[in-house]
Amino acid sequence: MRERRALVTGGAGFIGSHLIENILEQGYEIQVIDNFSTGTQKNIEHVKNKIRVIEGDLRNLNFVLNNIKDVDLVFHFAANPFVKLSSEDPIFDFNSNAITTLHVLEAMRKNDIPTIVFSSSSTVYGEVDKFPIPEDADLKPISNYGASKIAAEALIRSFSKLYGINGLILRYANIIGPRSDHGVVPDFVRKLKENNKKLLILGNGKQKKSYLFISDCIDASLLAFKHFNGGLDVFNVGSEEWMAVDDIARIVCDEMRLSNVKFEYTGEERGWMGDIKKFLLDVTKIKKLGWEPKYNTEKSIGKTVEWLKTNL
Repeated sequence: MRERRALVTGGAGFIGSHLIENILEQGYEIQVIDNFSTGTQKNIEHVKNKIRVIEGDLRNLNFVLNNIKDVDLVFHFAANPFVKLSSEDPIFDFNSNAITTLHVLEAMRKNDIPTIVFSSSSTVYGEVDKFPIPEDADLKPISNYGASKIAAEALIRSFSKLYGINGLILRYANIIGPRSDHGVVPDFVRKLKENNKKLLILGNGKQKKSYLFISDCIDASLLAFKHFNGGLDVFNVGSEEWMAVDDIARIVCDEMRLSNVKFEYTGEERGWMGDIKKFLLDVTKIKKLGWEPKYNTEKSIGKTVEWLKTNL
């Protein structure tokens, strides 16, 4: 029997490269498309002889139409990963997240590719009053990043209804682990490597977020896909815990064997424009399929710091 053929967009990135490792073990024949703007060759060096890598930009429709074909499904993980950047350059963010998704879907429609698995984000929910947040909550983003992810989700929905493309949407919390290079944990490690006496924390340190280790993220994602029967479905993928930024800073300092680090703050309630002060996803739906995370938040941060200390 022919191996199943999968395309992974953004496959040289943090989550994409871990996904590739796992689906290779399941016997997939894998193509990767990446423009290497944030992903790196180093992330896929160890599997380069087992995959086909195509360098190119999904914002270029002709490139997409010519290169997304002859596969059975698309894991669409390419995106601008920087929420903060989306407030500074909303056009770049929309093009990177929504326009690229439209191009991918159009190539799928024209080349008869039936299924897309999409990496969305908890930012689509915006700020809510009740936690944890279920999949059917209202989508009221407060960042351009969240808005662009909603636009991408909406396109998947319309292509599903109009053309019968199957869409599995995964709304991720903050994912951390080896190969992560942005977000609060890498930011703290980077700053403390430069100055181990003080740490500048964006905001007031009281923001509470949910963090999930990368292997738990991939396990949940592939379990959702295993049970996906076509049509359209949405899953939250995150931890049942949340943690204040101050507490994350303390864990990072402990893992780096640093004491008496002075915490300084920019002082606002938000770390940046569009920053969500509190979020915690309801993961009841994915847990009903039998998923349980192997790492709690503190252990996830610790394992991430251990990798970052020597690899960042």
